[in-house]
Parts: sequence; C-alpha cells; structure tokens
Amino acid sequence: MQIAAILFPRLTALDLIGPYETLQRLPDATVTFVGHQRGEVRTENGFLGLTADANFDEVLQPDVVIVPGGIGTRALLDDAVVLDWLRAVNPTTRFTTSVCTGSLVLAAAGLLTDLEATTHWSVLHLLGSLGAKPTTQRVVEHLDHRIITAAGVSAGIDMALRLSELLVDRTAAEAMQLAIEYDPQPPFDCGHPDRASADVVERLADYSKTKA
Repeated sequence: MQIAAILFPRLTALDLIGPYETLQRLPDATVTFVGHQRGEVRTENGFLGLTADANFDEVLQPDVVIVPGGIGTRALLDDAVVLDWLRAVNPTTRFTTSVCTGSLVLAAAGLLTDLEATTHWSVLHLLGSLGAKPTTQRVVEHLDHRIITAAGVSAGIDMALRLSELLVDRTAAEAMQLAIEYDPQPPFDCGHPDRASADVVERLADYSKTKA
C-alpha cells in the first residue's frame, strides 16, 4: 500500500508528519514523499527541511494521497503539475485526503466541487470560492468519492486514525492511536476561534505577521 505525501515549499510540517507517524505503522504501508523534484523542501518558516523521495512522474498509482497545508499551498492553486497529477491519480486511489489548507489544492483541482469540505478556520472563505461547501467539522469524509478532508494542523492525526480504520479495521486504528499515545489533554481550551478570547486572536494575528 503506497501512501503518497506531497511536499512543497512552505508547507506546515505537522500537517504531514502527524498523518505520517500514524499511517507508516500500518501493515504493508510505505510512505513516499513526492514533490516537483527529488531533494529537500523547507517548511513555512524555513527551519525544517523534509526530503522528497520521488517526483510526480515517478508516482502514478498511489493508494492514498495526502496533501498538507501551509502558506505554500497558495502557489499550488494554479500549479498545473500538481493539479494535473491530482486529477490523474485520484480515479484510482483508495483515498485522496488533505489536511488544513491542503483542501484548497484539492478544490483547485476540481475534486471538491459541490462537496462539503473543511480546512483551517482562517481560510474557510477561500475554500468556498473554489467550489467546495465549507464546514467547520474537524474531519469530513465522502466515502463514495473516496475523499477525506481535515481541518487545521492537528486534525490531520484524527483524519489519519479514521483512515487507518477504513484501510484496515478499527482495531488497527486503535493500535495506531496507542502507538503514538494520542491521548489529548490540552492545558487550555482555545483550539478554535469560537473558544478563544479576543486577546488570543489578536496575539495570533501579530505572530502570523512576523512569520508571513
């Protein structure tokens, strides 16, 4: 079972690494990091480098596709190589998935037209402008279309656990959850803007300006 995880400049690391840590333990699973060319790709702040093992021409029939998010997704919205690859491989995948703003790329490829989908809360309006039907659900699945989208960053782990169940069974998914000790007990309850104070939202905006 080949899992193709897309790499591109300025992606958000956890969008991809969370699902990777979950799915790479499944029986017979291999994870291929695929990009425009082989070699290192730097994440959104430039601090972390990830390595593409293959280019898009070398991965033609993946069983699972994962498109992560990050500010770098904006450049992919009119990237013919990425969009054409997604359109080409999607008909034969078992599941095509996204995390965070990766759903914007799926939408730009025409894979989410008239479907409910989710993304990071800050860009739900962009998802709607690309033909999808935005929702604030944490994970949205369309099993008849073999499409799953996850909301921002950490939601990718939730998506990967559900995907583990769909690919193998519930016991496998629960084993993956146990393996990564995914037992969230956050010290604060402000993981979504409807539970965050105005001060927190303002601070985040300030921090985001320095990282853009």
